[in-house]
Amino acid sequence: GIQSFEKLRTENSFYIDKTDFIRQWWENRDEVTLITRPRRFGKTLGMSMLSEFFDIQKNSRALFEGLSVMKNKELCRQWMNQYPTLFLSFRSVDGLNFSGAYAQLASVIAELYKKHIYLAESERIQPLDKEQFHRTAAEKADLKGVKNSLLKLTQLMELHYQKPVILIIDEYDVPLAKASEKGYYREMQDAIKGVMQVIKDNNSLEFAVITGCLQIAKESIFTGTNNFVSDTISDTQLNESFGFTQDEV
Repeated sequence: GIQSFEKLRTENSFYIDKTDFIRQWWENRDEVTLITRPRRFGKTLGMSMLSEFFDIQKNSRALFEGLSVMKNKELCRQWMNQYPTLFLSFRSVDGLNFSGAYAQLASVIAELYKKHIYLAESERIQPLDKEQFHRTAAEKADLKGVKNSLLKLTQLMELHYQKPVILIIDEYDVPLAKASEKGYYREMQDAIKGVMQVIKDNNSLEFAVITGCLQIAKESIFTGTNNFVSDTISDTQLNESFGFTQDEV
């Protein structure tokens, strides 16, 4: 299936309107939301939709024309393409051993840095931070640098845009599930826990939405995260935002 909201909306595909999810988020305004659903429930498409709506680098009005979120003019005025936005997926982080999987994690983060390479030229960012930025983008950062990479990137984006950042992480649990299958869970848990410090007491973050299939114990990954809300298939406020209702079918 198509998992890019932009592609789906520009290629004359069928689309069941799930943009009311944005209104629900706006009304609740949770700082960190973890959404867990089984595979093929539209999580990635939903996160792509959020990214298109909020990303300050885009002009997405045409993509959302005719959809329910556009009826809320105040929401669109305040939030549509108004905030720096980071969107990444950990779906490809896998390996036969920790070394291979960690290299893939570093590569995913490096690609994210490259998408925001303009920060390396920003007059608001210090030369030492620019050097660190280039090391991470070139996959030359050490373990500490990789663990701090998302936190540092949100801080640099806030400096550049003078606005806090919206963070969207899709399939956060894939590296942990693969590691559990192949016997290097402790090492990967440590790495992912380090990366996830981005959502803990981070003044550069406006809010974060994280998706996965599994609800990993909060104590193992999200320790110290404030204002953390978990939305599961059995305990949900978003039951119509993922998957199809009978009327939609």
